[in-house]
Amino acid sequence: MENKKELRAWLDDFKLDHPLVIAGPCSAETEEQVLKIAHELKDSDVSIYRAGIWKPRTRPGGFEGVGEIGLKWLQKAKAETGLLMATEVANAAHVKLALEHDIDVLWIGARTTVNPFAVQEIADALEGTDKIVLVKNPVNPDLALWIGGVERLYKANIKKLGVIHRGFSTYEKTKYRNIPEWQIPIDLQSRFPDLPLICDPSHITGKRDMIQEVSQQALDMNFDGLIIETHIDPDNAWSDAAQQVTPTTLKQIFKDLRVRKESDETGEYNSKMNGLRSQIDEFDGKLLEILGNRMKVADKIGLLKKEKNVAILQNKRWNEILGKMILEGEEKGLSNEFVMQLFKAIHQESINHQEKIVNN
Repeated sequence: MENKKELRAWLDDFKLDHPLVIAGPCSAETEEQVLKIAHELKDSDVSIYRAGIWKPRTRPGGFEGVGEIGLKWLQKAKAETGLLMATEVANAAHVKLALEHDIDVLWIGARTTVNPFAVQEIADALEGTDKIVLVKNPVNPDLALWIGGVERLYKANIKKLGVIHRGFSTYEKTKYRNIPEWQIPIDLQSRFPDLPLICDPSHITGKRDMIQEVSQQALDMNFDGLIIETHIDPDNAWSDAAQQVTPTTLKQIFKDLRVRKESDETGEYNSKMNGLRSQIDEFDGKLLEILGNRMKVADKIGLLKKEKNVAILQNKRWNEILGKMILEGEEKGLSNEFVMQLFKAIHQESINHQEKIVNN
């Protein structure tokens, strides 16, 4: 798949003067709930109304969606409000029913994106459709798998494509439900700058009080839109209650968000920016020099361990280093998440260097 201007034609057709917004409840629960939320969102920045009809849950026993009846509720909501309707599909049967009920936007969830067989089944069922189809990132931070899902749809002659960044699962405890790993969607954006990129702050955060913060981060990185879970009574929602906001809160978020321009063509801006970027380039060069020297020390450690037949991994030492660096990072204004990721990468590279020496 190649980047083409035509990839964003469907988004341009909305003729919006603000980022695209998709909003609605995590799950369609009752006809009354679906319609009430839709009417609350009708006269706002929302262009597409979302509601889960089939809800894949991590473990059995939870609410797994109302099924086909919910599609009729979405049809009614569309007729009454004029909003386009969106829902998640996980297999060909879902696609068939969604198309029969004239759902405008279909998205493939993170659990489905990880399975190329499932994505291909959906692509085959959608072949040649004029519907908008969005692909959420896979659960794991795998850019190739994410792009592969889009490519399967592209090869099925689906013209209106986009991606949703909903964060990535991790066994570590962080402030996020799913860590953003912003570099991954940025890399995707670099490869396909015209493929519409939408952020899902609801699933990234898992907390309604962080929705605005992450939405702003996404807009600051030139994301094309947001998909935000919205409910008239979030605390009593049947699924994902903690991450849903009321329509009133959502409208306030719209007011508070700042949409940045891509650049500033004034001479003053360019002059200052060039100077600052030169400083960044200089620091980056120094960082690489320091890291190169650090690995030379790691090589010497590897030689010593080989000579004395000592194991490469020393957990006590590693935990001491990580704890110390997190504390020092805080003093320098660096987040714990960043310091952990940075030093895990450095530690892994150090292990790689030592393994080459010990095993040769």
